[in-house]
Amino acid sequence: MQFTAKNMNEEIVNLILSWRYQAPYDFYNNENIEETRNEFLDGSYQAVFTNSGELFGFFCTGQSAQIPIAEKLGLYREQMIDVGLGIHPLYTGNGHGYTFCSFILQSIRKQKENLPFRLSVASFNKRAIHCSDS
Repeated sequence: MQFTAKNMNEEIVNLILSWRYQAPYDFYNNENIEETRNEFLDGSYQAVFTNSGELFGFFCTGQSAQIPIAEKLGLYREQMIDVGLGIHPLYTGNGHGYTFCSFILQSIRKQKENLPFRLSVASFNKRAIHCSDS
């Protein structure tokens, strides 16, 4: 599967905010509120589409990719590129994670300085942990 990244717009954000994951991944369900929409539109997020034009997922960098409590605890002292991502619920668990993550890292590397990447993952998220171990 091949991907392309595009800037976020209101239509894409509304689609993403309608996604609903089953437990225990419902932790990643977002509320469709103004604050969340504004964050998705602040320039730190990119939408990812398949080569057939379907919305597959998204990624973000910087503070949007950080966990607020971890930041308060001082866990982001090292200078790195923080990465956050999400995959459409229909595509999760189908073996596309490695290709998706590789595309994201290549896309970010083209735009950002040469720093190491950091992805913070909830400990229960076995799929994401498995992908990051690949």
